[in-house]
Amino acid sequence: MHDVDRTANLLGATALGVTDLALAGATNAAGVSASGAAALVVLGTSPGLSVTELGRRIGLSQSAAARMVDSLESDGLVERRPGVGRWVAVHPTAEGSRAAEHLLDARGAPLHDLIATLDDTERRTLAELLAKLLARLYDRVGSTDLVCRMCDRSSCTTDATCPVGDAARRQGR
Repeated sequence: MHDVDRTANLLGATALGVTDLALAGATNAAGVSASGAAALVVLGTSPGLSVTELGRRIGLSQSAAARMVDSLESDGLVERRPGVGRWVAVHPTAEGSRAAEHLLDARGAPLHDLIATLDDTERRTLAELLAKLLARLYDRVGSTDLVCRMCDRSSCTTDATCPVGDAARRQGR
């Protein structure tokens, strides 16, 4: 049992440390909050979402999402455009799109540095283990949008299958 407890503890410490590194780089690069960074990444691949849908995808209530969009809009990173009926679409500005690219690069830099300590075989093994853990995480969370809200989707799906999307397809979602 100690081995399971130790492994879980090591995973927790690693997850927290990696999160701190990745979020610090991302938020500093874009000059926004963690939720603002996630919103810019999401809007980079799905422009034109409503405030409510954007909030759902990044784990915010409608009112919190509206405040976050207000902040991003005042920083010139997003703009609201009329949609159908009363619906308002949120789009990244050119500056917002550049900020999303910069924050993904800044998020990736410390992660690349960490995995550089591993040899090729260890990196492949880690990728397989992480894919398995992400599939289980999807089972618990139930939302590809939430699990992948800060993903650099092109790096995950180029010449590979996204493990979170694969888990969702297996569950018929």
